[in-house]
Formats: sequence, structure tokens, C-alpha cells
Amino acid sequence: MRFIEQKGLCFPLYSDRVQAGFPSPADDTPAENLDLGSYLIQNPASTFFVRVAGESMIGAGIFPDDLLIVDRSVTAENGDVVVVAMDGEFTVKRLFISQKRVELRPENKRFQVLTYKDASQLNIWGVVKNVIHRV
Repeated sequence: MRFIEQKGLCFPLYSDRVQAGFPSPADDTPAENLDLGSYLIQNPASTFFVRVAGESMIGAGIFPDDLLIVDRSVTAENGDVVVVAMDGEFTVKRLFISQKRVELRPENKRFQVLTYKDASQLNIWGVVKNVIHRV
């Protein structure tokens, strides 16, 4: 916590963007410093990290061994990626809420949607705010 609050991890941030298409001229002068702690974590006291196991969310860019940055203070809304405790185990899925049911949808067609009558049946631990994975 102290590390994040003291902005202990800052790096140069260049104002130019890197093209993912055709190359463009670049300016090699940093515009500012980027504090990764404040960029990735909005609510340090309610944020935790968890490592991913499995492939049910690869369509959302979440792969095995990725780190999820999860905020417990954020109220989960329709379409959010959430970490849910179910029967003593955790899972990460996309939340969809309708008047008739609540669904936890994977983002991989090989996995089934989990359906519930209402949100009170779920123990949502937090909303995934960022994903960190190696290239």
C-alpha cells in the first residue's frame, strides 16, 4: 500500500503512440512520467491481484497465468468481467443481468454459461479492472 501511495513505480510515458499498422515518425522525448500504481489501481485498499487458471476467458484477452487486478469496491454491472466465489472456488466470467436471470458467461465457446435465478445466489468478489499478461 505504501509503495502505491508514494508512487513508487514511475516510468517515462511518450506522447507519441506506437502504430500497429504502418510506421510513422516518432518523437523520442518523454512527455511525462507514468505511475503504474495509480494507472492500474484506483482503490488500493480494496484491490487484489489473482492469477488466472484455465481458458474460459480467452475471447476477452484473459489467458492462463495472467494477473487480474480486481477491485472489490466497484459495484458489478451488466457486462463487467467479475471474479465470483462459487462452492468454495473462484471463477472469472462476464456478468449479464436480466429481469429473468443472471448469467456468468465465458468468452470461449468450449465452456458453458452459468445461469442463476437472481444475483443473490452469487458471491461476487470484485470487478476485474485490468489484466497483465506477458507477450
